Amino acid sequence: MPGGVAYKTLPGQARLIPAGTDLIFQIHYTANGKEGLDRSKVGIVFAKEPPKERVVNAFIMNDTLHIPAGDGNHRVDGKVTLQQPATLQSLFPHMHVRGKAFQYTATLPNGESRVLLDVPQYNFNWQLTYYLDQPITLPAGTVLQATAFYDNSANNRYNPDPTKDVYWGDQTWEEMLAGFVDLAIPVGMDPMELVRAKGR
Repeated sequence: MPGGVAYKTLPGQARLIPAGTDLIFQIHYTANGKEGLDRSKVGIVFAKEPPKERVVNAFIMNDTLHIPAGDGNHRVDGKVTLQQPATLQSLFPHMHVRGKAFQYTATLPNGESRVLLDVPQYNFNWQLTYYLDQPITLPAGTVLQATAFYDNSANNRYNPDPTKDVYWGDQTWEEMLAGFVDLAIPVGMDPMELVRAKGR
């Protein structure tokens, strides 16, 4: 992602890449009328001892989003519910050029709600992973919500066409609500047991 940095884990943690895995990278290019070079590369640091925890990257999404033409402050929400306890370590909000603001919240099973991250001025050209100073242990039943605001008006200088309704898509002139999160779980836990979509 533009402006992004390498993913990292804490001591005693690792991400699992099973033997024989094919690594496939999806790279999006948008023509700007100028010739350019691509120097994409990948680096992997292997654990020197068996990890105590596994870090998995999950995301909160809403692929049914519909942003009306001309709307300068359109809200879209996505939610997931943790089915197992996990430790939240980082958050990475992702939208495209109509993205305006992004917020993550957690609602615990006891009803307590807290803001995890508030990005009041999202910038597609400088997408950041936000690492928590202190990871947060979240119990099973916690609802993670991503709330995104979009500016599809003529006031948005990056807007390709404020006269068009916008839907989910890979291209920059389309939109996404993808709230990535890094969660630490026990090494033996199946990550597919961790989250499941809840509402839209």
